[in-house]
Amino acid sequence: MLSLQLIDGLEAGTDEAGRGCLAGPVTAAAVILPADFNEPLLNDSKKLTEKQRFYLRPIIEKHAVAFAVAHCTPKKVDEINILNAAIKAMHKAIQKLKPTPIHILVDGNRFHLFKKIPHQCIIKGDEKYQNIAAASILAKTYRDDLMLALDKKHPKYDWKNNKGYPTKKHREAIRANGITSHHRKTFRLLPEQL
Repeated sequence: MLSLQLIDGLEAGTDEAGRGCLAGPVTAAAVILPADFNEPLLNDSKKLTEKQRFYLRPIIEKHAVAFAVAHCTPKKVDEINILNAAIKAMHKAIQKLKPTPIHILVDGNRFHLFKKIPHQCIIKGDEKYQNIAAASILAKTYRDDLMLALDKKHPKYDWKNNKGYPTKKHREAIRANGITSHHRKTFRLLPEQL
């Protein structure tokens, strides 16, 4: 079972989605859960089905003390690199939280101090702490919603299925049609020819 938090009080969990994509934003969420929150299904979003993630989203949103979602655009990813863009998206999500957390749990091993609030980076944190798992689910589902909307404008790239990740079909579409304003130009969009 996932632990709720490391400390008593307003502790936020934060995570991102879309870091390995060729197109679309990197999206982050931050979640503060109540001390008595318990949802047995809650886990790392990558270990859940799409149906389970969308089942859990309204439960998280209903019971959370606070939650927020934020995006960093592909243009920003190209400007500051994917790691900094992911951290920036997390900062933007945490900034929106009301009340302000007194501690932050971060999925992964890299983070920049946010407003002097103490934080702890936890590798595979979305498998260990409910507030990080909840953030991973919100980040993933909100990003998926955005990619589905973009797919309607750019159906050739199959974003409704690949969500911007580097699938064979996505890369073939880039080869045939070029790129859109939603593609990350600093990423290796096509593998080098042998």
